[in-house]
Amino acid sequence: MSRSNHVLSRRTARLAKRLAQPSLTPLLLRAARTVGPTLVALTFASVAHAQGTMDFSGATTLMQTFKTFAMYAGAVICLGGLIFAGIRMMSGRFQDAIPGLFGALFGAGVLGWGAGWIGSLTGQSM
Repeated sequence: MSRSNHVLSRRTARLAKRLAQPSLTPLLLRAARTVGPTLVALTFASVAHAQGTMDFSGATTLMQTFKTFAMYAGAVICLGGLIFAGIRMMSGRFQDAIPGLFGALFGAGVLGWGAGWIGSLTGQSM
């Protein structure tokens, strides 16, 4: 065997040994696949434990603001509809006053049902 063939066979042997050894990447992937679901389950479990300690006092204040807005908006819509209908009726155009009356009815619905529904979401009394 010549010297070049001997060096080539040594390199080939070293390359074969290195390729025969398991690389680190498949090992890490297998470990991640094994440990991953456990980590996800532990994350959800810790979030579920924290759920009882959440403070929603700010949400109640926000809903009170929405309820107040619904009451004011309903009153303004109702009053605007009545004024619109009244002006039309005074001018003798009773058919043109009908949309204003429906607007007043809609405003009353927003005032009553809207504020009541928003208040019921947080248990507030009307």
